[in-house]
Amino acid sequence: MMLRIKRVPTVVSNYQKDEAEEGARRVGGCGRNCLNQCCIPGAKLPLYAFKKLNKIDGDKELPGSEKREPPVAFLDSLLLGEWEDRMQRGLFRYDVTACETKVIPGQFGFIAQLNEGRHLKKRPTEFRVDKVLQPFDGNKFNFTKVGQEEVLFQFEASEDGEVQFIPSAPIEPENSPSVVAINVSPIEYGHVLLIPRILEHLPQRIDHESFLLALHMAAEAGNPYFRLGYNSLGAFATINHLHFQAYYLAVTFPIEKAPTKKITVSDAGVKVSELLNYPVRGLVFEGGNTLQDLSNTVSDACICLQENNIPYNVLISDSGKRIFLLPQCYAEKQALGEVRAELLDTQVNPAVWEISGHMVLKRKKDYEEASDENAWKLLAEVSLSEERFQEVNALIFEAIASGDNGNANLLEDPEVKPRSHEEVDVINTSSHAAMVTGTQQCLVLQ
Repeated sequence: MMLRIKRVPTVVSNYQKDEAEEGARRVGGCGRNCLNQCCIPGAKLPLYAFKKLNKIDGDKELPGSEKREPPVAFLDSLLLGEWEDRMQRGLFRYDVTACETKVIPGQFGFIAQLNEGRHLKKRPTEFRVDKVLQPFDGNKFNFTKVGQEEVLFQFEASEDGEVQFIPSAPIEPENSPSVVAINVSPIEYGHVLLIPRILEHLPQRIDHESFLLALHMAAEAGNPYFRLGYNSLGAFATINHLHFQAYYLAVTFPIEKAPTKKITVSDAGVKVSELLNYPVRGLVFEGGNTLQDLSNTVSDACICLQENNIPYNVLISDSGKRIFLLPQCYAEKQALGEVRAELLDTQVNPAVWEISGHMVLKRKKDYEEASDENAWKLLAEVSLSEERFQEVNALIFEAIASGDNGNANLLEDPEVKPRSHEEVDVINTSSHAAMVTGTQQCLVLQ
């Protein structure tokens, strides 16, 4: 049985071409200054080497140490400055700063943006949404195909324990650098992609090392209005090459204002809470003895969801001090024909930013009629039922309690498969029975 979702994929790079064009280009050689072996020899990019933090709050230094000024202001001068440079050079598909934005009047303060330029016609491509873990496919678009002019800088841990900035550093393939690149279809000012260990061709799945890198980027930015987000496959990630998104928006997201109820505190001091009075059920992680503790706890939870084939989104908030984990089922409902027509007509794919309360709308009608009620109605379709959410939580807490039990190594093993549908049937309600029978069903995202 084939279930299909028709949609237009997001274009994140100017080099995201049809496969036929890609094939023709390869026959004649590259010649486009990409990040593959054909163009990397001799290539250089700026390098920002961050200082590894022991504390959650970057302002807290170890006793006896002196806080030094970084050689360059990471967020203002480097990230946003380089982003604006690319805007001046015309690398974006539209001017996102010209998009209308408003805070919707009401209790929750949902943010609406009219972004008609983001919904440009393109030949549909197939993308499975029934598997959260899928192998990397080098024949499809991936970030090694972007032009080097779209990459802002390399982002790595400092080797000598101090922040360093090198304006022109060699790209070393053997070390597979992590890089920050522009999203050419930006949602907001400063919209970038963090691509961990880009040359390792990692599929879109969280691992401990990459998630810690994302937390370090949030801490380095040091601004609560600069957030990072992650979408798993099946939760509206559009490219199966490991990446986080990030941008700057100087307003509090509704999810950040939602009340919470403490559930537990881990052995590492990480407090885990449940969102209250919010349309999408989710967990909030904060605290921990070290940044590594917080990162490991959230990573364990994400890996648990991946291995159990549960799509999810993550918001890294408050300079890396608060992390929202949101399992979701919208694509699943969409494929099964369970989403109402008026919601489908908006063509909004509720990923991490929409779930956080920043509604990126593609039709002027939806923007003009934006209301608390309409935003809540859409996001409520994203959420797991209360029963299913509690069952998923039980899996997550078991994984957290197990701590560092080798999940990271399992994740790196390409032979490790997520558990079968039968094994995780307990976490699916009867309304989703069509997704969890022994029959192999293929949902295709177009």
